[in-house]
Amino acid sequence: MPRFLFLVAVIAALAGCGGLSLPQVAIPWVYKIDIKQGNVVTQEMLAKLKPGMDKEKVRFVLGTPLIVSAFGGDRWDYIYSLESGGKAREQRRISVFFTDDRLHHVEGDVVPHGPAGSGSSGGLRLKQARELPKPVSP
Repeated sequence: MPRFLFLVAVIAALAGCGGLSLPQVAIPWVYKIDIKQGNVVTQEMLAKLKPGMDKEKVRFVLGTPLIVSAFGGDRWDYIYSLESGGKAREQRRISVFFTDDRLHHVEGDVVPHGPAGSGSSGGLRLKQARELPKPVSP
């Protein structure tokens, strides 16, 4: 009996050791859910933004920002990530900039409607990211 209790105590103690990490093995028949995190900002939502909108209207259109700048609150960041079925994570970022509490411009992973400079975004200056971010490995 004491031997059994000693074995149980050793197993319980070893179970608490978290320094050992095993490689993730993809098992084909195990379903992995899609993990969505952050704010979903669609092209339709961005098309509703107009230069000069106040912060409350922008918050109504886009929702509450994930990050608000600590230095005056003139920049709001909307970040969204999607990990589909255990594949590499895809991450998107939209930054909204204000001047005197009015919408000035939007930049990030933005694809404006229509050809560039067509004015289809209601006169809002959309700055597109130089290149889309690379997927983040888990």
